[in-house]
Amino acid sequence: MPKKRKILISPSILSVNFGQLNREVASVASADMLHLDLMDHHFVPNLSFGVPVIKHIKTKLLLDCHLMVENPELYLEELAEIGVYSVTIHYEATKHLHRLIDRIKEFGMKASVALNPATPVDLIKDILPDLDMVLIMSVNPGFGGQRFIDLAVKKIKYLRSLDKDILIQVDGGINQETAKICRNAGADVLVAGSYIFNAKDKVKAIESLRK
Repeated sequence: MPKKRKILISPSILSVNFGQLNREVASVASADMLHLDLMDHHFVPNLSFGVPVIKHIKTKLLLDCHLMVENPELYLEELAEIGVYSVTIHYEATKHLHRLIDRIKEFGMKASVALNPATPVDLIKDILPDLDMVLIMSVNPGFGGQRFIDLAVKKIKYLRSLDKDILIQVDGGINQETAKICRNAGADVLVAGSYIFNAKDKVKAIESLRK
C-alpha cells in the first residue's frame, strides 16, 4: 500500500475582512500555512495588498507567498526579512526562471513555481529537481471565488507521475468536493479562501478539506 500523503491547508487571506485582519488570521490557526496573494494590477488585472500589510500579520502559521506580479525578483529581499517561508513565482512572469529560483533559495526561502491553467506542466519538467513545490492554478489568477477548472486535475496527475515527492499545491475553486478530487489526483497543499473564511465554523471547514 502506498504511504498516505499528509494534506496541508493554506487559507488565502484574499477573502478576509482586512479591517479585522489579525482576528481573521487567528480564526484559521488550525491550518498549516497562510496563503498571501500579492497582485500588482499588471501581471493580473486585480490589485491586492503588498509587503507593508504582510509585516503586520501576527501568526505562527508558515507564510506561503504567491507572487502574481511582474518583476517578482524585486519583492524577495523584503519577504525574506519578514520571515516568509515559501515564495511562489509564476512561470509566465519571468524570462529567467532558474536564476530566480536560485535567488529565492539564497534568501533562505522555499521555492515554488505556479502554472496558469493554459501553461503545460512539461515547461518546468527540467527544473523540477530544483523546486520545493509546484502550484497548479485551478482558476485564472487575479480574483477569488472563481469556479474550479477541471483541466487542473489532469495536470496534477501528470505532475505526480513525473515526481512522486515534490509538493503539489492547488489554488482556485477549492471546496470540500474539489478538494477530494485534487487529493485523489495527488495534491498535497490546498489553498482555499472564500470556502474557509465565509464558513461559520472555520476550523470545521479546514478539516473538511483534509478528509
